[in-house]
Amino acid sequence: MVSRRDRAVALGALAALVALLAAVVAWTTPWRALPADAPGVTPDPARDFSAAELARSAAFDAAISPPAYISLGLSLVLALVLVLTPVGARVLARLRGPRPVRVVTGTFLVAAVSEVLTIPLGVWSEIEQRAFGLSTQTWWSWSIDRFKNFVVGTLLTALLVLAVVALARRFPRRWWLPAALGGFAFTLAVSFVYPVVVEPVFNEFRPMPASALRDDLLKLARTDGVPVTDVLVADASRRTTALNAYVSGFGATRRIVVYDTLLKSASPAEIRLIAAHELGHAKRGDVLYGTLVGGLGVACGACLLYLLTTSPRLRRRTALRAGAGDPRAAALLVGLITLGTTLGGPAQNLVSRAIEARADAHALGLTRDPRTFVAMQRRLATSNLSDLSPNMIEYAVYSSHPTAAQRIAAARSWARLHKLPEP
Repeated sequence: MVSRRDRAVALGALAALVALLAAVVAWTTPWRALPADAPGVTPDPARDFSAAELARSAAFDAAISPPAYISLGLSLVLALVLVLTPVGARVLARLRGPRPVRVVTGTFLVAAVSEVLTIPLGVWSEIEQRAFGLSTQTWWSWSIDRFKNFVVGTLLTALLVLAVVALARRFPRRWWLPAALGGFAFTLAVSFVYPVVVEPVFNEFRPMPASALRDDLLKLARTDGVPVTDVLVADASRRTTALNAYVSGFGATRRIVVYDTLLKSASPAEIRLIAAHELGHAKRGDVLYGTLVGGLGVACGACLLYLLTTSPRLRRRTALRAGAGDPRAAALLVGLITLGTTLGGPAQNLVSRAIEARADAHALGLTRDPRTFVAMQRRLATSNLSDLSPNMIEYAVYSSHPTAAQRIAAARSWARLHKLPEP
């Protein structure tokens, strides 16, 4: 039986972890990407994008926002039902078999309900993306990708839920401690295996043929002091016309990945600049940093899960007398995880935007080419149909990068600071 003292210890651990997480984020996040003496430049979409481009961006945003908001709302409502009512526990009580099988099956069942509810909204969004020329998928390939996303995401959630249920049964009074440590380690493990295990599930990669561009990208990485083993091309064109590139992996698996769509439409100088931005992430260890911060967040979540699932009021409300050690608790845990990840999204985006701005500054310093940087941002924004003027809610909930206008304004500020012609 969990005592008040047990809960007080867990609450103290949660407070300490939250304080540590807040201190790490506040101290290490590059809240100012450019030096304090950099000239101020006001972002102005109308300066760099035509009226037609602004109208097209606004039209696309208006078309895809309704299904996105409705899908988000449905996911939150379902999560609240699982957390605040006994519905989930009663449905999962019908499952039979060994305990681990019931937990995994229950997790997939709850996730399947959410998937079924949101599939029509996904279809709606896909139709709009096709209408604007952004999606190149067939309905068959779209369905396969959606199924892959469902399986991979739910499998990761099921592993977490299974671990929590097992630990709650083995250590009913102190399961938050091994759960916090295990969650931190699990986050690190997933981050390390993702490039070589998960990425190939969604894309095919081939080495970039020997060329001046390949040599230039590898030379750029050497100049930046970032070890890169190869330059790969991803077959993004089979699903989208969007442009992108990134640096993936750690150590011996680190490689520059370029979308084939980018190779077809962007100039070598623009591709070089995008690669320079991604090398900035690698040089600063942004992926590892994000993984460590995410691991701390998961550890906080484990303590919070313990406090919530040992709450007598919540246990009565959800009909889970045995708490998190009951296989039927899978529904409650999925609901709590959904709420936690969704509500934590704006904070993650806030930090992400600052890190992306620093990578932009790194790219400008490495290439010293603000004119191409601005041209690249224009190309990315128009090709990817980025929201050029997001409202406050969309900016907080969905924007992991600064807007195109903000990035262009930063490039102009950088150019003025370094006495270069302003783009």
